[in-house]
Amino acid sequence: MSAERHSIPASEMQKSLEEHSDFEEPHTEGTLRGWLATFGNLQLTNCKWYSYVSKREFLSDFTPSQISWIGSVPLALQFIVGAISGKLFDKGFFHALMVTGSLLLLFSSFMLSLAQPQHFYQVILSQGVGMGIAMGILLLPSLGLVSQYFRKQRAVAMGILIASGALGAVIYPILLNHVIGKPGLGFPWAVRFVAFINLGQLVTANLIMKPRAVGIRREPVDMGKFGTILRILFLGFWGIFFPYFYLQLFSGEHGVSPNFLTWAIPLLNAGATLGRFTPNFVADRYGSLNVIIPSGLLSGGLVWALLGAKTTAGVTIFALAYGFVSGAFLTLATPAVAAFSQSPTLNDVGLRMGIGCLFIGVAVLTGNPIAGSLLDPPRDLWWRPLTFSCTTLFAGTSGLVVARQALVKRKGVQYV
Repeated sequence: MSAERHSIPASEMQKSLEEHSDFEEPHTEGTLRGWLATFGNLQLTNCKWYSYVSKREFLSDFTPSQISWIGSVPLALQFIVGAISGKLFDKGFFHALMVTGSLLLLFSSFMLSLAQPQHFYQVILSQGVGMGIAMGILLLPSLGLVSQYFRKQRAVAMGILIASGALGAVIYPILLNHVIGKPGLGFPWAVRFVAFINLGQLVTANLIMKPRAVGIRREPVDMGKFGTILRILFLGFWGIFFPYFYLQLFSGEHGVSPNFLTWAIPLLNAGATLGRFTPNFVADRYGSLNVIIPSGLLSGGLVWALLGAKTTAGVTIFALAYGFVSGAFLTLATPAVAAFSQSPTLNDVGLRMGIGCLFIGVAVLTGNPIAGSLLDPPRDLWWRPLTFSCTTLFAGTSGLVVARQALVKRKGVQYV
């Protein structure tokens, strides 16, 4: 969710791509430039912000539903703008995109440090709109660059990126919560510390990431019934991020130790580190749909089980477990889209992923505010948003089951 780092399983589709694609230069697996591109992308995956930075005293006058827009807007823009930047990357504007996105991200970060308490519009403009557009500019081009250098080792390269992004999601919250609580530092300097770290990472990424001169034969794309899988994934993404935005608030209202609250989200992301890494290799062997379906079912069940997690131990177990299964669902959404490609060269995968990003962006933008409204503060009726999240996850996963059966019938294989 992150914006998120995904790989296409290297199975039958991968073999087809190697046989039918026209490259202007011979493909060399795992070159130094390829691993430098991976390392540069690793720097970009860690340049992230999280909405709970602003949930404490800084915006205490606003409801959870209102504050959730601060996290939903940049996450949605990361997908929506990414659909556009991915197309520009195909046209050869990689370096222009990297410089533009990096400058906008840094500018927005330092503007966020100037935001005043209880000034919601200042936070939503800098963190929501500015950073969201910046990450959208950087996301798909950087991932597309890594895909140019790897075929057989693509799962390994993408797995490193996915795990590193989740690891950054563990470290940053701890750093931010620690600095915010220090006298004389607070929110402004917490933001500036992270912005300076991002500055070093962005400079490194821009210096070492270089695209290959690759040309792939383009054919007319028949989207067919592609809209069905997008509507299915829309339902899943509508509800899957609820714990990422509200777990800390839920824990605080149900008697969990205040000293533990700042660890709730890092633990969730720690579980996601494994959940976003391991499924890439499993999906290479057994198929992305065969792995994403149980991940969706387990995610939906765990969301409802959160009602019983009212102790430190309970929240810890939930955070690690949900992080793992939801991380798998998020990771495998893109390969699931690619699985429905009917092109022998996979030349329509980029277009499908771009359109998929638009659908996912809208789901992310609206899902958490809807859940926050259902919470109905100050009464905080937790069963209502949890039911919404659980229901949408189950509905989306049920749709994936039906779609899988249709794909199995079309391809004549079970590993899809």
